[in-house]
Amino acid sequence: MNIGDRVRLLHGNEEGVITKISNAGRIEIEIEDGFRIPAMKNEVVVISASERQYFGDGIKEEKPTSFSSKSNDLDQNDGVYLAYLPINDKDHSIYLVNPSARNYLMMVSEVYGDNSRTLVSGELSSKGSKKIGEKSISDFEDWPTLLCQFFPIHQKIEKTQPSFERRIKFKATSFFKSKGKAPVLDKNGYIFKLSENTKDIDVKQLNEELKKDSAVEITTKFPKPEKSIDLHIEKLTKDFQFLSNNEMLKLQMDTFERNLNYAIAHGMDEITFIHGIGNGVLKKEIHKYLSQLGNIKYFQDTQKNRFGYGATLVRIS
Repeated sequence: MNIGDRVRLLHGNEEGVITKISNAGRIEIEIEDGFRIPAMKNEVVVISASERQYFGDGIKEEKPTSFSSKSNDLDQNDGVYLAYLPINDKDHSIYLVNPSARNYLMMVSEVYGDNSRTLVSGELSSKGSKKIGEKSISDFEDWPTLLCQFFPIHQKIEKTQPSFERRIKFKATSFFKSKGKAPVLDKNGYIFKLSENTKDIDVKQLNEELKKDSAVEITTKFPKPEKSIDLHIEKLTKDFQFLSNNEMLKLQMDTFERNLNYAIAHGMDEITFIHGIGNGVLKKEIHKYLSQLGNIKYFQDTQKNRFGYGATLVRIS
C-alpha cells in the first residue's frame, strides 16, 4: 500500500487516493470531492487488487494516455506539457515539454502565499524539454502551487499569439489518474497539458505596471529584527492548537523568511533562528531554503548549551 494507490473503505462507500501514510498504521485518503479523511490501513483495501481478486480479468484497466510522435498529428503535438517522470518508487523528475512547432519564453515559480520562488526561466525550444526540479511523492500534500507562464516567440511576421499562464495545485484524485507517456521524452509518468484552461497574460498591462513600479520611490521601512528569532509555534500564535501541521510549518517558515529579509535589508552580519529539535522538519526546510541563497556566507547549527534546544546561526554576506 503506497501513496497514490486508489482504495475503498471496507465499512463504507467512500473511495479515494492515499495522500499520507504514518508509521502508526494510519493513512489519509483524499476522496472525490477533495476532502481528506483519516483511516487505518486495515480499514481499507486497494481497489485494483481487490477487483482483480474477486472479478478476475473482466475488469477493464484504465490505460495510460500516450502521445503520438507523428508530426502531422496536431492534436497530440500541440501545446506545452508538464511531466512528472519517476526516478524511483518515490522521487520524480519534473519536466516542461514542448512538442509544438513554436518556441516560448517561459518562467516557472513555486508560490507560497504572497511569496514565490523562481525554479526556471528562459527559452523552451520547439520539440524540446527542460527539467525544472524533483519532487517526492511522500511529500505530495506539501507541494506548493506552481505558476507557469509562457510567452510565444514570433520569428516571422504573423498573427500575434497570446501569452498565457497556468496555476496548478494538485489534488491526489486527479494527479494519480493522469498517467501517460510524455511527448518528446517518450517516457511514462504523470502528464498534464498546461496550454489548456489557461489565463491570458495582458503584456501591455504588465509593462505599464512594471513602469509604474520602477517610477515609485521605495519608502517602506522594515523593522530591524532581534538577533535571535524564536520559531516555536507557541511563540508565534495563541491559536496553534487549531492549526494543522502544514499550517503551523507555513507560519514558521513565513516568520523565518520575513525576519531573514529584514536582517539582510538592515545589513546585519548574522541572525539566529531557534527552531527546536522535534522531528527536524522545520530545521530541514530552513536549511533547504538557506542553501539556495547567494547572499549567505554560511549557516550552521549553533551551540545547544547556549539555547537549550536546536537553533541555526546564519552569517550574512
